[in-house]
Amino acid sequence: MRSWLTNIQWCPGCWDFLIIMALKNAFKELEIASHNRVVVSGVWCSGKASQYVDGYAAETLHGRAVPFATWVKLANDDLTVVIMWWDGDGYGIGMGHFIHACRRNIDMVYIVFDNENYALTTGQASPTTPLGAKTKTTPNGNTTAPIDALKLATDAGCGFAKMGHSKDFKWLKELIKEAIEYPGFALINVIQDCPSFKRWGE
Repeated sequence: MRSWLTNIQWCPGCWDFLIIMALKNAFKELEIASHNRVVVSGVWCSGKASQYVDGYAAETLHGRAVPFATWVKLANDDLTVVIMWWDGDGYGIGMGHFIHACRRNIDMVYIVFDNENYALTTGQASPTTPLGAKTKTTPNGNTTAPIDALKLATDAGCGFAKMGHSKDFKWLKELIKEAIEYPGFALINVIQDCPSFKRWGE
């Protein structure tokens, strides 16, 4: 069998692979077999994430990973369902689904790859781009305040909304394990670098 590391489709230096490895290690330590889990992704940078984890998986439409995952969980409540979305996908076009998933509190894990820009389309401002950041669509600096994803989630009724960082692998793995064991909708917003387009703060 060919290793998933031989066919990575991300930019050199991308931190997405550490999020994937944290999830894979969480599954291993919790002894969740591949036939008992489903990983659902959207599009953009995180879209390929579901292809790099053994087990059932689906790469869905832009902004539609949450309703797809909801259908999976409702069809078989015994499955561990993990959604791997990206900030532009999940907090942009998929915002409505995200808010209502928090309200419904269906037992799923929602991991957001937050690189603060639309990296796959070469660096436009996203819903989490910091004020003042210069991007392809904000060359003079972003003037729109970024959303506070954790506050939005908790205000909508989410009982598990936490922040992680792709560089802190051990902490992220433990956070994912905690989210999987939480009996309800669990959000992990993972801050990560983007070597190709996230230039602010340098």
